[in-house]
Amino acid sequence: MKPLMKLCIAKLKQGTLLWLEGFKEACCLHRVVILCLRSRKLLIRTGQCFLLNGFIFLGSMIVLNSVVIPMLFWILPDQCSQIGTQVPCSFGGILKLYSVLRLGLIQLFYVFWFYPLYMFSLILSSLWYNDIAKFGFAAMGRSGSSVVEPSSPSETLTAQSTAHTERLAGLGGVMVGIGEQVYSVLLLSFFFLEVFATGFIPYVGKVINFLLLSWMYAYYCFEYKWNFSEVALDRRLDYFESNWAFFAGFGSPCVLAIFFVSPLVSYGVMAVLFPLFVLAATCSGAEQDISFPRRKWRGVGLGRLPIFYAADSLSYLSLRQFGCGCCLSCLWNLKTGLKKLRHIKKFWPNAKTIYEQKIVNQSQEEILMEACCDADANCSSNLRIEGEKTNQNAQ
Repeated sequence: MKPLMKLCIAKLKQGTLLWLEGFKEACCLHRVVILCLRSRKLLIRTGQCFLLNGFIFLGSMIVLNSVVIPMLFWILPDQCSQIGTQVPCSFGGILKLYSVLRLGLIQLFYVFWFYPLYMFSLILSSLWYNDIAKFGFAAMGRSGSSVVEPSSPSETLTAQSTAHTERLAGLGGVMVGIGEQVYSVLLLSFFFLEVFATGFIPYVGKVINFLLLSWMYAYYCFEYKWNFSEVALDRRLDYFESNWAFFAGFGSPCVLAIFFVSPLVSYGVMAVLFPLFVLAATCSGAEQDISFPRRKWRGVGLGRLPIFYAADSLSYLSLRQFGCGCCLSCLWNLKTGLKKLRHIKKFWPNAKTIYEQKIVNQSQEEILMEACCDADANCSSNLRIEGEKTNQNAQ
C-alpha cells in the first residue's frame, strides 16, 4: 500500500509541476513584444487583429451596452415612474409596446451589425492567425522541421524510415498532407462537439468543460507551430496525450479569460488574446522534445491520457462511412497500417526493421497504390454487405 501511495504522490507532484510550467509558458507574453520588434510584418498583422477584434468588435459591444441600450430605456421607458406623471399608472399597454420595440431594435442591431461582423471577423481572423504564426515562426529564425541527432544506429534507421514515410514527395506527399489536414479538421470538430456537450452535464460539467477547453485551445496554439515544423499528425496526438498536464496548464489562461462572460464577448476577448498565445507557443521551447524518441519525453512518466479517443473514433467512422472511392480513406488506411506496425514491434522485434526496409525499398507510388487498393476492397466489401442486407429486408 505504501509503494502505491508513494507512486501516486510522485505522479501528482510531476503532473502539478508540468501544469504550472504550462501555465507559466502561456503567461510569458513579453516574448510576443520581442517577436513584434523583430518582424514588422508580424507587428502589422497583430495590430490589424487588435483593431478588428478589440477596437471594432469589442468596442461595438461596449457602445451597445453603455450607450444604445440606456438610450432606448430613456426613450422607451419600462416603468410608469419614468414617464413623469402623478396620475396612477394607466399605461400598461403602452409599456408593453415599448418593451417590444426595445427588444426589436436591439435584435435588429444584432442581426444587421453584430452577426455579420462576427462572421467577417471569424473568417478574416482565421487567415490572420496563420500569417501571425508564420511571421512569428520566421522571426524565431526557424524553417522546416527540427533535426535531432540520433544517439544510435537503430535510431538512425528509424529516423530515415520515418522521414521517408511521413514526408512523401510529389503527388503522394500532397495527398498525404491534404489527408492529414482534413482528418485534423474532422478530429477537432468532433472534439469541439464533445466540449460543447460536456457543458450540459450537471454538477461536474463545468469542470470537465473547463479542462477540455484548456486542451482544445492549447492544441490550437501549438498546431500552427507543428504545421510549420512538419510534425506528423499521429506524432502530435501521441505527444499531446503523453504531456496532457503541461498542455492543460498552457490552455488554462486562455479559458480563464473567457469562461465567465457571454458567448459574443468571449469570442471578442479570445480573438484578441489568441494571437498572443499562438506566439507564446511559437516561442516556447518546452515541447522541443517532440522530435526525440518517445521514451525521452518528460511527460511520459505520467502515462498517456486518451484525450482524443472519442473524437478519433468518430472521425475514423466518418471516413469509413463517407470515404468510399476517395483518397481520404486510402490515406487513412496507410496511416493506420503504419501505426499498427509500430505497436507490433513490442511482440516481434524484427517486424519494425523489416517493414522499414520495405518502406525504403518500395517506391512512394507503390505504397500509396497498395493502401488505395486495400481501402477500395474494404469499401466494396462494405457495400456488398449493405446490398445483401437491403435485399433480405426487401424480401
